[in-house]
Order: sequence, then structure tokens, then C-alpha cells
Amino acid sequence: MSPVEPVFEFQIDLDGDGGRLRQLHEQLRAAIVDQRLRPGVELPSTRRVASAYGLARNTVIAAYDLLVAEGHVLTRAGARAVVTDYRAKSARPARGGARPADERLNPQWRTLPARARNADETWMPGFHLGTPEHRHFPFEVWRRLLGRVYHPRHIGAFDYHSPYGRPRLRAAIAQHVSFARAVACGADDVLVTSGAQQAFDLIARVLVVPGKTQVAVEDPGYPPLRAALLAAGAQLVPIAVDEEGLCVDRLPTDVRLICVTPSHQFPTGVAMSMARRIALLAFARRHGATIVEDDYDGEFRYGHRPLNALQTLDRDASVLYVGTFSKSLFPALRIGYVVAPAWAREPLAAAKQCIDTAGNAQLQDALAQFILDGHLARHVRRMRKLYGERRRAMLEGFAGELRPWLVAIPSEAGIHVSARFRDPGQATRLLTKARQHAPGACAIGEFATRPDPGLGLVFGIGGIETQAIRDALRTFALSLRR
Repeated sequence: MSPVEPVFEFQIDLDGDGGRLRQLHEQLRAAIVDQRLRPGVELPSTRRVASAYGLARNTVIAAYDLLVAEGHVLTRAGARAVVTDYRAKSARPARGGARPADERLNPQWRTLPARARNADETWMPGFHLGTPEHRHFPFEVWRRLLGRVYHPRHIGAFDYHSPYGRPRLRAAIAQHVSFARAVACGADDVLVTSGAQQAFDLIARVLVVPGKTQVAVEDPGYPPLRAALLAAGAQLVPIAVDEEGLCVDRLPTDVRLICVTPSHQFPTGVAMSMARRIALLAFARRHGATIVEDDYDGEFRYGHRPLNALQTLDRDASVLYVGTFSKSLFPALRIGYVVAPAWAREPLAAAKQCIDTAGNAQLQDALAQFILDGHLARHVRRMRKLYGERRRAMLEGFAGELRPWLVAIPSEAGIHVSARFRDPGQATRLLTKARQHAPGACAIGEFATRPDPGLGLVFGIGGIETQAIRDALRTFALSLRR
């Protein structure tokens, strides 16, 4: 019987030869497995399905009950049945002797420890890492600049353009990093990327020979950088970090790429000392290695004059300097850059053209004007003051209520603050309490190649107000005294 008014957006075929319960159950189950009925969808009422398909209501109830028993559907008193997030699709037998999916993949991608999110998450205040303060961004200025570039007189920006990036933005970035970070460069030295992560990916594609190139990384260090290197087939060599930064004396002589965050090490927050910077550049010169300098959080500096960037000290064209606007502006902007020596620029641009051709010209033009008009510098100054207040609240908490358990790791930059455990034997208890009373805080050891919970805690300060920091740390300390 054909329904007069279908209640599902797919065909339900009931042949009338008996077994209608089995037919309805199997077809609904197949729709859930194939995700024609997606997780979270409410199923129509049993009364409505029975009426539409000429069934007894008890038959529909029984079919729904079978789906519940199999874990495909969840029922609640007084509410409709809801499709669950049961990923049965992968459990279907392969057709025609097809190979398991993992055998079809490049081996580099079968065991890659990527942390990809496939759904948007609601933003909540807390000590989350990598989250800048959005509420003080000059939205009206940005909206006005976007309105200018989305205009017929800028019709040239609507076509394909150079993989190096828009010329005005390259010039603006060169001006910005020369002034703010003393990086010696001009517009021709700059390659615009889709955030720092694409910069890491491009560098890995160009400099890593799969299965051969030895790459030194900080340990603990930045997981997305390690992921890009592993995806390119690098052989990672974890190098310890101490209070002066990367332990250069532990570098094997056969490493050909060295990745560091000298301005504000992730996640400990330490700055690489001048002695270590000079030693690292000398190592690269002696052994023909290339250095990737990730200026993580380098624009937000507090206290003393910053040490010169490795790129500024470099005299051998061995440093690729990576920066981004994800922390100084907002992550969704997805614009970063590489200041590259001449020998690396064309290969990086060619690799970029393979990935996304050239990026978003309108956003690049708007950002160029934002920088050239002085809005970026003003925003960074304003946010540096705000983050400085939050940082002081953190340090006061470590020196006050939390002094029996934590000691701050000295740092002079960035939007996160780290602390070591006074007694690593209490690491598990302290981490458990931190997760309860300081949401977003995490263990430094989570970012090590071999997770070590005893290293300490790291707190982001970009997405939480100063008073909320004080309140959370006070509550955290009270919970530890019980």
C-alpha cells in the first residue's frame, strides 16, 4: 500500500505479503545506518506512521522497540524517539571483497594523531589554550574595511591571484614584523598562508623527504606542528626543553630541520636565552640544518625588552619565520605568513598553489588596510594591557593561595601561563581538581611525545576575565585544602 502522505523523506516499501514489522524495522535501520536519518533527528509518532502506511500502531511500536534495543534509537517519557549517534555504517560487510578502508590510505595517515573536530563547539569562558579575547575586537572598523573590498571598484580582487599573497598585505606584514618584532624583511620575503598551520604544512612538504628527514621538535611541544611533520613523513626527534628553551646540546648532528618557539615556548612559556639562540644558529650553520621559528604569542610581551628573533640574528639564510594573526586578531581569520629566505620562497609558493591556489583576496586586502591604518598596532597595545592584568592575577594566585602546590614558570609573553607542581606525586589529584574548578586548564604533559602528568599545569588567559581568574583560583585552592 502506498502512503497518501509520506512521513519520511525516503521510500518505505511494504509488499503486503506479511512480515511488515520486519520490513519496517529493516528499512528504518538501513536509513539510520546510511545516515538518511541522522543522529538527533526525532522520529515521527507511531500513530502518524501507522496511519500513513496502513499499519497497526502496535506494529510500529514494535519496530521502534527493536531499534531501541539495537541502540539506534533513544526513547524518553513524554518525548519522541530520537536517532542516536550510533556509527553502524562502518560495521556493514564490505561489498565485492573490498579492502578495509585503512589499506587504501597513505601509510602516513593511518596512525596520525590528529585532533580534528567535525562539529562546532559553543564558546564558553575558561582557561582554554589558544583562545584570544574576542569581545574587545574593533568589529565596526573591520566591517567597514570589508565593505570597501567587496565593491565593484575592487573587481580585480575577485579573480585568481598570486600564491604569494596580495602585494599590499605582504608589504603590510613586512612593515608590521619589522617594527613589532625587529624581523629583517621586505615584502618580497613574505608568503601569505592560511594561518600558521598551513605554513607548517608547506614547510614540511618542501623540506621533508618522506621516511628520511630527521626533524627536531620541542618536547613538550605544539601537537599540530608535529602532525604536519608526521603527515609529510618526517622522522621526529623530540628534544627536551628547560628554563632556557630548547636544549641545543642534545641535538643529533644528522637533524636537518629544527622547529622551535623561542619567544614563548608552547606549552611551558619559557623564552629561549640569547646563549641558546646563538648556539642554535651555530649548530644550523655547522650541519646545514634549517630552523623553523614559530613566533607563538610573540606580540604579547610583558616586562623586559624582548630578545632578538632568530631570523634577525641569522646570517646564513637558515631561518624560516612563521607568524599568524590568529592570536592578535581572531582564529577564524585564517591568515598567517612565512618570512622565508630566497632559496625557499618559490618552492613554498608552488606547494601553496597545489593546496588552495591563493587564499581569500578580500580578507587579505581588508587586513592589509587594517594594518596600514594602524588598527592592528592599537588593538595589540590594548590587548597587551588587558592580558597583562590577567597574567598578574594568575601569578598572584600562584604566589598566594596556590603556593603550596604550584610554582609559576617564568615567562614574559603570550596568552597562557604555566606552573610546575611542587610535588609531582600529587599530579593526578591536582589535575583532577583543576579540571573541576579551572575549566580549560590542562597538564603540560599532554603536549609531550610521551605524556607525563607530573610536569605541571597550563592555563590560557585569553578567554576569561580577571575577576573570574581570581575566583577560579581561589576555589581551586580551597578544594585542595579539603
